[in-house]
Amino acid sequence: METAVITSPRVERIYKLMKLTYGLVPIVAGLDKFTNLLTDWEKYLNPTIAKMLPFSPHTFMLIVGVIEVIAGLIVLFRPAFGAYIVSAWLALIGLSLLANGGYLDVAVRDLVMAIGAYSLAQLARVTGTTNVRQEAKSNVSFSRG
Repeated sequence: METAVITSPRVERIYKLMKLTYGLVPIVAGLDKFTNLLTDWEKYLNPTIAKMLPFSPHTFMLIVGVIEVIAGLIVLFRPAFGAYIVSAWLALIGLSLLANGGYLDVAVRDLVMAIGAYSLAQLARVTGTTNVRQEAKSNVSFSRG
């Protein structure tokens, strides 16, 4: 089977939009862990996990906030790597919510967003590097797979 590596202005726009989305949303959600303006984040914490913590759920959410901000920044600057982090993070959140049995709508949304972040990582491997973009503009490369 042959696959072509082609980038176009349309693919570039989609890539940039996904990069901004999966970079900025974790940053905003992470920063909100410090203010709880969007929601009370502790209510989403699985009670089983909360009982196992060596510190308060509030402290845990602050740690989560820092991790989310860092993950978002990595997506913005190294999307081919950072999008995998965000994808795994969202999948774990979704699975935790499913295990809790509550907030199933949020769990499904997070799992779908995890697929989107994974898709960004895959797209970044083709679109996100200058060398590949320049190569694709000059010719189309085929590989047998």
